[in-house]
Amino acid sequence: MGYRVRTPEGELHYPRLLDVETAYSQGLVDPNDEVLEDGHSTWRKASSIPALARARSATKRHVRLKQMLGTSVVVVVGIWALMLILSDSPGQRGLGLLLALGVSVLLTRLTAKAFKRPGGSLKD
Repeated sequence: MGYRVRTPEGELHYPRLLDVETAYSQGLVDPNDEVLEDGHSTWRKASSIPALARARSATKRHVRLKQMLGTSVVVVVGIWALMLILSDSPGQRGLGLLLALGVSVLLTRLTAKAFKRPGGSLKD
């Protein structure tokens, strides 16, 4: 049984609900888009379909977990870099500076990814 999704840009056809779930999780189908199952006459908001709502919340949990893991790694490496920079050995200071540079790159990537997500904030 197929599904049609009506968006502001037009209509899309998906052969299975699983395909609609995948598109919904990836942000291709918005919660306000309308979904029509073949053989039915009533369009429903995507957010009102339980399978789609579950798919979005599972994706959000996954994104939050990745964000927390990335932040934890940056904090640990940052502390390690600071300890090396404060050491007496010039070689360790150099390694600490390289690690600090790596931390700045990782923080930039984490911040950019957080604001590319739909909603543009860490609260989503």
